[in-house]
Amino acid sequence: MGPVTGALQLLAQDPPQLLPARELMAFSLGTHILLVPLGVALPFITLLMHYRALRTDDPVAWLLARRWSAVMAVQFAVGVVTGTVLSFELGLLWPGLLGRWGDVFGLGFGVEAWAFFLEAVLIAVYLYGWRRLGRRTHFALGVPLPLVALLGAFGILAANSWMNTPRGFRLDANGDPVDVDVRQAVFTPMFGPEYWHFVVAMFMTAGFVVAGVYATGMLRGRRDRYHRLGFTVPFTAAAVLAPVQMFLGDFIARSVFHQQPVKFAAMELVWETDTHVPEYIFGRLNPDGSVSGGIKIPQLDSILAGFSPSTRVTGLTSVPPGDRPTPGQATIVHTAFDVMVGIGSVLLLLALWYAWAWWRRRDLPRSRWFLIAAAGSGAACLVAVEAGWITTEVGRQPWIVYGHMRVAEAVTDTPAGTLWVVFGVVVAGYAAMLAVFLTVLLRMRTRWRLEDERSGVREGRRPAAAESPEHATPYGPRPPHAPSSGGRR
Repeated sequence: MGPVTGALQLLAQDPPQLLPARELMAFSLGTHILLVPLGVALPFITLLMHYRALRTDDPVAWLLARRWSAVMAVQFAVGVVTGTVLSFELGLLWPGLLGRWGDVFGLGFGVEAWAFFLEAVLIAVYLYGWRRLGRRTHFALGVPLPLVALLGAFGILAANSWMNTPRGFRLDANGDPVDVDVRQAVFTPMFGPEYWHFVVAMFMTAGFVVAGVYATGMLRGRRDRYHRLGFTVPFTAAAVLAPVQMFLGDFIARSVFHQQPVKFAAMELVWETDTHVPEYIFGRLNPDGSVSGGIKIPQLDSILAGFSPSTRVTGLTSVPPGDRPTPGQATIVHTAFDVMVGIGSVLLLLALWYAWAWWRRRDLPRSRWFLIAAAGSGAACLVAVEAGWITTEVGRQPWIVYGHMRVAEAVTDTPAGTLWVVFGVVVAGYAAMLAVFLTVLLRMRTRWRLEDERSGVREGRRPAAAESPEHATPYGPRPPHAPSSGGRR
């Protein structure tokens, strides 16, 4: 009972404002992360459809590209709000972190802020460019959008990977960081694995989310060209990335094994340092180190970590109780990790099913079960993204800067009651914003559907020039009844 008693004593010493601060940050980040895949990858998917439209002059492809760009703008507006809230929370809830370490890792947040600004400008230009710019000029101005989104992810992941594997400084006699090496602080050992794993996850998720919308429509009997093309392009992009993500997932897990052995122990429920360590699929870690439930596979954890049963895996007891996740936290990390891996494995099988059907018949799988799975793939990806961030953040506990600063040392001294009030306000505000976001999307969908029924464009018919501006040929003259903007056409 010694380690358990010590852990309970440490928890009792935590300041009262720590719990509401962590809950508020977790809620805000967990909500914002649901919007990130579309923010990072929807520009790329839109440009894929835009490129297809340029190459084939397909009216359905033109229509989808324009509509996806409108959704991209609405989503970006919501992401601006949630991202700004997170920026304020970082400074207000964790002043100890920024006050002591901001000079070391703050560059990443600066890069992300500039990328956010550039993305806003480029989205505005891209939306304005429909029917106002030449075809190739307009497309060329959209090409930087995915690159800027990747730059924003670069900044955030640089900061997060530094918190997991801090480098690029030395401590003076007072324990403060000095002699900062920006290059080392940005390109830490975990940056590469974490960045590429995250980026591919974002592109996969966006592809499956967008495809899932059209798969749902196809399940409801809408098998027109509009739905088939809207499904095929994003789903193909996501399916191509599925095996790549499995490789990157294995790579980042192995990187954690080498760079953060205690976090790896929490991910795999390893209590004592040993060889021939078994793998547990789900299960719960008890305070005495035993594992309840789950499926035990002998020696597999050592094999996965080092390709040999004799691989030595560090256990949680290799460090004092105050320097490692609690059994409850380890169980959360392990469950989240297994959920992420399980969803990734199922999506890989779905991608292989799609590839097999396309290779044999150049068509979608004919089974209704495929469409059911595809319709749910986007939601499954979002769950996997949440699980991945839980693994990353909870597995680092109790450190906010791994090995240098605990979360309790960084928290604000604002009274706990005030933080709970702020938490309630943020929850209410996010709920209202989400309701508005969904209402706007649903109204756009309804309007588009009514217009398409009149035009017949979903079957591939090229609308007449007198139809609505949205259906008219891009880059051509506007219909006579369209309002003029006063500029040259």
